[in-house]
Amino acid sequence: MRRSSGKNKKEKYIACTPKNKKFEITNPLELKVKVKGKKHDIKIVEDDKGFSYIVFQNKKFHVEILEKNQNKYIVMINGVWYSFSVETPISYKRRKTLNKNGFASKVENVMAPMPGKILDIMVEENSEIKEGEPIVILEAMKMQNEIVSNVNGMIRKINIKQNDSVIKDEVMIEIEKV
Repeated sequence: MRRSSGKNKKEKYIACTPKNKKFEITNPLELKVKVKGKKHDIKIVEDDKGFSYIVFQNKKFHVEILEKNQNKYIVMINGVWYSFSVETPISYKRRKTLNKNGFASKVENVMAPMPGKILDIMVEENSEIKEGEPIVILEAMKMQNEIVSNVNGMIRKINIKQNDSVIKDEVMIEIEKV
């Protein structure tokens, strides 16, 4: 437990996307977002059925946390997946230094975000892939989910076949980063 010095000091965290785009967050959370330099109010609400929403400019966006693994999250907002990690300023600097000095892993594992069935594999081993390009179509809960690459690289190994069933966190594809 942290002792308070009596001041209401806010802790800073950094949300990092796989593309290393960073967003500063304060705790306790300020319910404001900055869009094109202008701050906007947001609300986080839960309905009587247990569904969570973000209300932004009088529009509701359905939010679901699909995965939380240590400091990494995958969330779905209105059916679109977003992955990010939450770092302290010190861990963010450390991560940046490791990446800059070449100590970061050269292999990116594409893991199944949830259990499902492989409908289509859109890449082949030893082919090049660019960030944002589709890799796999995964059917889960009767929905087709397009899994995209988070990095530029070369498809090193494909561990799945069409019609395979996968479990959450199963490594489907290995990409060697370029």
